[in-house]
Amino acid sequence: MITVLQPGLASTIQDEGRAEYLAFGLPRAGVMDRYAAHMANLLCGNPVSAAVLEMTLMGGSFRFEQACRIALCGADMEPRLNGQPIGNWQALTVVAGDVLETGYASTGCRSYLAVGGGFAVPMVMGSRSTYTRANLGGVEGRILKAGDCLPQGEAPPVSGPPTRLPSRFIPAYPEQITLRVILGPQDDLFLPEGIAALFSGEYLVSDEADRMGYRLAGPEIRHRDKADIVSDALGIGAIQVPGSGQPIVMMADCGTTGGYAKIGAVIGADLWKLAQAKPQNTVRFVQYTDPAAVEALREEQNLYRAAAEMISTGGSPAPTDRVGVRRLNLRIDGQAYEIEMEEVTENEDN
Repeated sequence: MITVLQPGLASTIQDEGRAEYLAFGLPRAGVMDRYAAHMANLLCGNPVSAAVLEMTLMGGSFRFEQACRIALCGADMEPRLNGQPIGNWQALTVVAGDVLETGYASTGCRSYLAVGGGFAVPMVMGSRSTYTRANLGGVEGRILKAGDCLPQGEAPPVSGPPTRLPSRFIPAYPEQITLRVILGPQDDLFLPEGIAALFSGEYLVSDEADRMGYRLAGPEIRHRDKADIVSDALGIGAIQVPGSGQPIVMMADCGTTGGYAKIGAVIGADLWKLAQAKPQNTVRFVQYTDPAAVEALREEQNLYRAAAEMISTGGSPAPTDRVGVRRLNLRIDGQAYEIEMEEVTENEDN
């Protein structure tokens, strides 16, 4: 059991969502950044489908009522365990009474807390995911609040030193991202210069960016005629363009149908990048193909398999003198750089 001391800004329980109910008009919901959520679960020895705690922009504080394995992956919310900094992208053991505190996301937007056995909130329509617009799933269908008690599923005995993922598994969260896009299904409803604007322009993430969709601001994407169409199927990653000519990328809580023309779709392997983008971050789009998108998905699956194998064979032990990790994104003379800094304690033997 885990007690919520402070819930954070918009923390919810999520898993892989309810894809089997899309045909009935129910949004999928589920984690926004599946990569970070999956890696957190793998570190805890869970199936990737186990429920996790998703924190957005600002985390909270949580007290563990029993010993368990935990992992934090995704945005760096400068986590502290009992007041001491700990790193992201690693699994470690906590005991009853330990308190985890997370703050504002210094890089990225969403952080995922996994626990051994997963969060065992009730299954609703095949998923534990929270869909707040329908008060469905999670904890009473809402964001978490102070005093909530989060049950845990059964897990193997707790043991072992901290295990950290090697750097090749850890993505960067720059303020400028590039998303790969497949044109269609209604790209023929846009002028050639409208399509050119999509792929040549730079777009800002607006303040209207949430679990339902990210509204972007930038060069106008012009239609041949009207923006409206007869409502048809809408999926995660679809790029709708209303009459304003400003694109909206659909995210985990998007509806199942929509009435604006869709110029294209962000490939599934890139959606985590947008999920980790904050307002005022910038987005560029590049055209991609179906076969290349399939290959990108295959590469993502290969990373999960490699990480699972590494963890199951003992993993990469986290240094015992590791205090904290910070990542900085710098731009010098137009070139972007990511710098990782580790704070370590000095060994007495050195």
